[in-house]
Amino acid sequence: MQRKDDLKLYIGGGYVAAQSGQTFETVDPAHNAPICNVHLAGKADVDAAVGSARQGFEVWSRMTGAARGRVLQKAADLLRAHRDELARLETLDAGKPLSETPEADVDSGADCLEYFAGLASKLGGEYQEVDDAFFYTRREPLGVCAGIGAWNYPLQIICWKAAPALAAGNAMVFKPAELTPLSAPRMAELMTEAGLPDGVLNVVQGFAETGQALVNHPGVAKVSLTGEAETGKVVASEAARSSLKHVTMELGGKSPLLVFDDADLDNAVSGAMLGNFATQGEVCTNCTRVFVHADVVDDFLDRLVKRTQAIKLGDPSDPSVQMGPLISREHQKVVLDYIETGKREGANLLVGGGVPEASELADGNYVLPTIFDRCTDEMTIVREEIFGPVMSVLTFRDEDEVLKRANDTRYGLASGVFTRDLNRAHRCARELQSGICWVNHYNVTPIEMTFGGAKQSGLGRENGRQAIEYYSQLKSVFVATGDCEAPF
Repeated sequence: MQRKDDLKLYIGGGYVAAQSGQTFETVDPAHNAPICNVHLAGKADVDAAVGSARQGFEVWSRMTGAARGRVLQKAADLLRAHRDELARLETLDAGKPLSETPEADVDSGADCLEYFAGLASKLGGEYQEVDDAFFYTRREPLGVCAGIGAWNYPLQIICWKAAPALAAGNAMVFKPAELTPLSAPRMAELMTEAGLPDGVLNVVQGFAETGQALVNHPGVAKVSLTGEAETGKVVASEAARSSLKHVTMELGGKSPLLVFDDADLDNAVSGAMLGNFATQGEVCTNCTRVFVHADVVDDFLDRLVKRTQAIKLGDPSDPSVQMGPLISREHQKVVLDYIETGKREGANLLVGGGVPEASELADGNYVLPTIFDRCTDEMTIVREEIFGPVMSVLTFRDEDEVLKRANDTRYGLASGVFTRDLNRAHRCARELQSGICWVNHYNVTPIEMTFGGAKQSGLGRENGRQAIEYYSQLKSVFVATGDCEAPF
């Protein structure tokens, strides 16, 4: 990768300077120390990236699916070969602990590339005879796709977007989040090394204006965004207004976890912790509303508090650390303000609720893992997405009651159920209004499983075979075997 003091844009198979010469500084969340200057893509740079992607598309889309698959497989191999480097890059850039990034970020990205490498040669249609004719269908690429990433899983997100797009024969211009700009250009560099034609994957770093230029660009056929719901509404509206672009929106959530009285409580506690404290709580699917049956809530909380107090918070570059800093000072303040609101509205603070006392962590954006109980459905911390390590525990007694309460939200990204009753598990999975439902587990996202939300948590799907459908269009071809009979 380039020298860390000057990270340029990645366009046309190589690093190029922003045409304006403007840069912005990116910092390490663990110390708020500068990492490097990043070139800021303006409208002219976006034009250049889209033009380069169009040229790359003309080459890439004409290659066989098998040939495209071989490039993606080679890229997956390269990600695995650079596992340690990429994991440390994610830890530096996003503050995610090094105990997490190799598997959750690098391995997940490599798995994604490998999965879609296998699908690239299997994009088929259907054939059917009708009277004295027949028709067939074919899946065709859309053209140039724009990917806009979030800061919590920077490497994983570019893989989740680029792999299905490229497998289907598209080219992509990707804009990483401005807070985590480091891994996307490195990923594009490895794709070039794997044999990807120049221009098929470009990376333009920048702020909202850069993303807006992509969304409104007439040469872009589709926009795939990972972000918050309000941003998704704006992007979807502008994409429709500019040229009725295809969109995939992977947005926010306020997901419920249901723990019934017959659940394995140790396992349920593990699920609640995975769904609230992994990646410092900065995960869109997190089950920040934990509904626990009244008969077992005291036992559940006792086990939960003991295990939460044992979480090792610290410098994410230490492999023994389990939780690192939040992404920025600004976001740290947002999360701490939500905690104060929870106290003010009457929630009972069980553990956490502030910043660590250790002086060596004072320069970072740390927030202690926090648990509230005695929460009610109307509280702000129960209604709004916090995107930090803050868990709200609520109690229930009746299945119908808890399902109604769980669904009482504008979001519908994920949900979870812990029970030993298989019939109950299937009933709840059917009734919960979410794009994903985990049973006796939480926050596991195998690439083979489609990922996406209901209600205001998104449109379209990522991962799984279905993702290809959102990066292609279906064409029907009718073939007559007889003469055309016209009535005039």
